[in-house]
Amino acid sequence: MLRIDGSLGEGGGQILRTSLALSALLQKPIEIFNIRAKRPKPGLAMQHLTTILAFRKIFSGEVKGAKPGSTRVTFTPSKIKEGEYSIDIGTAGSITLLLHALLPAIISHNITLKIRGGTDVRWSPTCDYFSQVFLKNLNHLGVKSDIELIARGYYPKGKGNVKIETYGVDLIEGYEFKERGKLIGVGGRAHCSNLPEHIVKREARAAEEALQYIKAEIDIEVKKEFSTGTGITLWADYQKCSMGSNVIGEIGKSAEEVGREAAMKLIEEINSPATLDIHMADQIIPFAALARGRTSFLVRRLTGHLLTNIELTEKILGVKFEKRKQDYHYIISVKGTGWKL
Repeated sequence: MLRIDGSLGEGGGQILRTSLALSALLQKPIEIFNIRAKRPKPGLAMQHLTTILAFRKIFSGEVKGAKPGSTRVTFTPSKIKEGEYSIDIGTAGSITLLLHALLPAIISHNITLKIRGGTDVRWSPTCDYFSQVFLKNLNHLGVKSDIELIARGYYPKGKGNVKIETYGVDLIEGYEFKERGKLIGVGGRAHCSNLPEHIVKREARAAEEALQYIKAEIDIEVKKEFSTGTGITLWADYQKCSMGSNVIGEIGKSAEEVGREAAMKLIEEINSPATLDIHMADQIIPFAALARGRTSFLVRRLTGHLLTNIELTEKILGVKFEKRKQDYHYIISVKGTGWKL
């Protein structure tokens, strides 16, 4: 049985998500202890509990210790069952973080997931970032998946609705993000629910003004849905990679601040030599380790999430990531296992 210390590195929920994914893929039982040990409230929150139960359902697995607040859980996977699954996080917990856990383990099969929860919440990628940055970059490795945003869910009510489909691939190929290539365009989406239209227009205008010389095409989305909120996601598409940023609106923060902050985050990536933004860098790690051949990328900063995911993936899969500083950025590379999915 694999034994993983949840206090590893930054000691958050990412350790649980990556561990479950690789356990299911390798078909190896796993015990994870000290779960979220370095968070203000250690142990399983509802979102993490939902993730574990989703793995149990899809992989006909056996789970022990899956209850709110638990700091130890064991998971014994069985064979995956293809088909359609409905998952309700029950709160505004992040749908994309749940997908980060499930996707590495299910990409070799034809699976449809219908998930309810938070689509645009703090401390996680938005669904727009997931579709416009994360999946675009994974496509270079041969990962085939489509996502449909049906309804947005903001904190605290949630109730967002997303449908994602995976189309089985037997093997993913390494890809070297050595250079960006030509800039194809900068896009974005400013959105709100149950709020005045002028808010998203101001977000978009502030982002466009901050981007200055970079022409951006930012869509405006105004809806009336179950939960109330606003936010903006921006992305830059290059020939060989995509980068992005997102900011969620909050009480006391002006629309101009939201739009400007998203733009400045993207500009920071664009003005660096990076080929992947700092968030995409940690999200790609399990896929790079599983791919056949070498995967490499440039990132402007080594985050705690990136270093933790590297250390954890090395421990479980036995690969070795190379980290090399060059001027004002880092080059990360790995020769993947070529795992037959």
